[in-house]
Amino acid sequence: MKEKYEVCSNLKKILDERNKSIRWLAAEAGLKFETVRRLYNDDTKQYQRETIAAVCIALNIELSELLEIRKAENE
Repeated sequence: MKEKYEVCSNLKKILDERNKSIRWLAAEAGLKFETVRRLYNDDTKQYQRETIAAVCIALNIELSELLEIRKAENE
């Protein structure tokens, strides 16, 4: 059986390391709180390019720092 992979968000780790809140990032990036909360909790099903770009710019990080591909846990 072919292995499955998923895109995962590292936003929780990044914000926690920087002692920044979801609310702070939402304001800084010009995004809705709920959008950032879903990304923080890794509950996002589809990533909007504009959202990812706004988060990366607000945090001054590369895309590869925010998102990574991992082997799916539930196969």
